Amino acid sequence: MGKIDKSVRLFKEAQSLLPGGVDSPVRAFTAVGGQPLFIERGEGPYLFDIDGNRYIDYVLSWGPLILGHSHPRVVSALREQVARGTSYGAPSPLELELAQLIASFMPNLQMLRFVNSGTEATMSVLRLARAFTERKKIIKFQGGYHGHADMLLVQAGSGVATLGLPDSPGVTSEAVQHTLVAAYNNLESVERVFEDNAGDIAAVIVEPVSGNMGLVPPVPGFLDGLRALTDKNNALLIFDEVMTGFRVNPGGAQTLYKVRPDLTALGKVIGGGLPVGAYGGRRDIMEMVAPVGPVYQAGTLSGNPLAMRAGIETLQELKEPGVWEGLEAMANKLVTGLTQAARAAGVRVVTHRVGTMFGMFFNDHPVTDWESASRSDAERFSRFFHAVLDGGVYMAPSQFEAAFLSTAHDEAIIDTTIDIAEKAFKLLSVA
Repeated sequence: MGKIDKSVRLFKEAQSLLPGGVDSPVRAFTAVGGQPLFIERGEGPYLFDIDGNRYIDYVLSWGPLILGHSHPRVVSALREQVARGTSYGAPSPLELELAQLIASFMPNLQMLRFVNSGTEATMSVLRLARAFTERKKIIKFQGGYHGHADMLLVQAGSGVATLGLPDSPGVTSEAVQHTLVAAYNNLESVERVFEDNAGDIAAVIVEPVSGNMGLVPPVPGFLDGLRALTDKNNALLIFDEVMTGFRVNPGGAQTLYKVRPDLTALGKVIGGGLPVGAYGGRRDIMEMVAPVGPVYQAGTLSGNPLAMRAGIETLQELKEPGVWEGLEAMANKLVTGLTQAARAAGVRVVTHRVGTMFGMFFNDHPVTDWESASRSDAERFSRFFHAVLDGGVYMAPSQFEAAFLSTAHDEAIIDTTIDIAEKAFKLLSVA
């Protein structure tokens, strides 16, 4: 990494205008220390900061950019769409086209509603679940993050954990009184919550592959067990696939693990890099949403034509023969290389990969839940982060975030990344 004088200057200025100098907390580098970079542009697998430094990007806007930055197909379509208008506030054929595309990947989504963010999707889907079941309580999992709606900021992972904050001042006890917490990958804890709240639980919401305490896959039988427990207790099963949708499998985690949720929240990839979310599922449940049913939810920019067009082009590209298979092969090559490089340097890490997502914990014990993830060596991760950043690799500035690949990450990019990581691990081994 070269000089970052312009980023230093802008960050100082930004702190007088934006809380912490950023518009989303983890961007401030609080967990890893040092100076956040101000980005000028993205191109393919790369980010370029305002000082002209280039980085191989494994954040990819926190997941949406599965085709990489400024993919020609997406850029061309957006240019064409901008000339036709940026927002209509009325139905457009693009909404139907994207909905049909999503359903072709995820047949469980018999109907869906577009919104503007993952937070909005999870907030809305839980309102719907409560209305459908006529129950108030929901179960989420420790370390699971489903956006920043008040009722969901209970033992949340990701940014909350990164900053070492309480779940959040301003969230009232009344707002979370019906939110119950179980341990991820622990069916017994879920069963106990159901037993203690018999007949009161509307839904279980889960990241089927957790991406907000680092990447933690479900243990065998966990998701099937959730399906059985919710069926037994007449509750709904909700998969938060905002992050995992099209990332762990073209059909999401529900296809990969062959578990059918009642409802699903989506985001990230379906907007191709533009702000968007969606929720959907069983027709009988979704028909409760206004204007067909009584559950109110609305949004001026929902179904925004720019986001729809970017999502359409992205998903159509993913349907091209060999695209997904090639992408997953590169992810496997990278994670295998990182694991071998760490082992060769005598650095103990736990690596996980599911599809095109991966995570690495500086930990010498299995990581299966928030408790085990939180025992990882965050200080050692910080040193690794800065070592690879100096070498030209941009990772998420937090031990508790997943990483992502794009179709722009070819073999040469992967080999370069492994070489840079190898040098970083060697520095850790002698420190």
